[in-house]
Amino acid sequence: MRLPAPGTLRPRALRARALRPRTLRARLVAGVLTLLVLICAGVGLATCEALRHFLVDRLDQQLSAAGGRYAASLEHPGQSGHDTRAQSPGTFGARLVDGGLTHAAVVGDIPPGRHGGSADAAVPLDVADLGALRALPADGRPRDLDLAALGHYRVAAVTGYDHDTLVTGLPLHPVDETVQRLLLIELVVFAAALAAAAAAGTLAVRLALRPLDRVVATAERVSTLPLANGAVDLAERVPDDDPRTEVGRVGTALNSLLGHVADALTRRQKVEERLRAFAADASHELRNPVASVRGHAELALRHPGPVPAPVRHSLERISAESLRMGTIVEDLLLLARLDAGRPLAVQDTDLTRIALDCTADARAAAPGHRWLLELPAEPVTVPGDPHRLAQVVTNLLANARTHTPEGTTVTLGLAPDGRLTVTDDGPGIPADLAPHVFDRFTRGDRARSRRTGSTGLGLAIVRAVVHAHHGTVTLDSAPGRTTFTVTLNA
Repeated sequence: MRLPAPGTLRPRALRARALRPRTLRARLVAGVLTLLVLICAGVGLATCEALRHFLVDRLDQQLSAAGGRYAASLEHPGQSGHDTRAQSPGTFGARLVDGGLTHAAVVGDIPPGRHGGSADAAVPLDVADLGALRALPADGRPRDLDLAALGHYRVAAVTGYDHDTLVTGLPLHPVDETVQRLLLIELVVFAAALAAAAAAGTLAVRLALRPLDRVVATAERVSTLPLANGAVDLAERVPDDDPRTEVGRVGTALNSLLGHVADALTRRQKVEERLRAFAADASHELRNPVASVRGHAELALRHPGPVPAPVRHSLERISAESLRMGTIVEDLLLLARLDAGRPLAVQDTDLTRIALDCTADARAAAPGHRWLLELPAEPVTVPGDPHRLAQVVTNLLANARTHTPEGTTVTLGLAPDGRLTVTDDGPGIPADLAPHVFDRFTRGDRARSRRTGSTGLGLAIVRAVVHAHHGTVTLDSAPGRTTFTVTLNA
């Protein structure tokens, strides 16, 4: 068995899916209309079939009453008692003797479109008609027969007194016309009824689903609320909560869900506020002890007398680690202040000067890298905090320096609209790490970060400062190209 090609059925399935109703309202109306169409079709077919059966029974009764008198009269056309006026117009008669046709005529005019005739006209029969007449059993039972010269007839054959076969028939085209007329009337009536039902059904379904629309509107309003961070006033509720209806039960469940979410958000907000307060207080309290430790270590290193080498080494390590701890404390304190929503200083800031200074510092810190600048012809000035924006650029360049090998080219680009990019041709950021690079304490290589002094807070500070300026920072990374893009909307 040959299977169709993979793409042959797909367009057809897509077209069928596109024509399928999508909304619940459309599905309900379509379902009701489909049911009505089936009912109307069933009623129409049943009535047409019943009418046809009734009319054919009337023809059979006429055939039974007529017997073979008209066909027998054809043998003696001029004799009394054989007046064709006693027969219905269009009555067909034929006489066969020993399988041979002796007479064939029809009363009155031949139906339109057929061969014309007089009140008692002979009918020309072809070989097929003659064969069909010969095949009729002479049992008096009516049967359908198609005659080339006359059309569709209901005929019955009986045996005459001379052992001949007498065939009498009545036309079926009046029956067909009546049934077709009824079918046309039903089509018009049913079409009007379906159109009215579609309009009324659409209105009724719209009214019935109005509470569901309110549920959807409530859910959409909740979906636009900033639930990710900050205090959230989740006061939205569904007005329809009647437990006696299906939509009411949905509304009750949604209201209960919103209540649980509001409680969870409130508890989360309280926990975050306590954590921010703790981080701010701890950072603030640690600044003085760390500075004191660092100061004593530097003072001991400046002692004029001889200091043993192991002691000097320990003092140097104490000074370096206290410096690193001080940096972490300052970063944590900055993040705590930004989380608390404290406003930054806003003034006209020359991004071009910041880009030049930060690139010069990065070149001095990592001469093994290749540092490039792409600046517009005119200086770029934006409103913002110059110290924090310089920290953003420094952290991005430090991130590129720390996580790429020597020989890597790092390009700092600045657009006239203030958009800033930092691009390097290093190995890139792993796909599993990319979504978390702006999270706090995220490190690409923990061992390397420990060795180089990375705290995992640099990019978190970048995002916090950029968000405080109402801007965005994005990452696009692949092997051989990593780009951080900062867009400021301060």
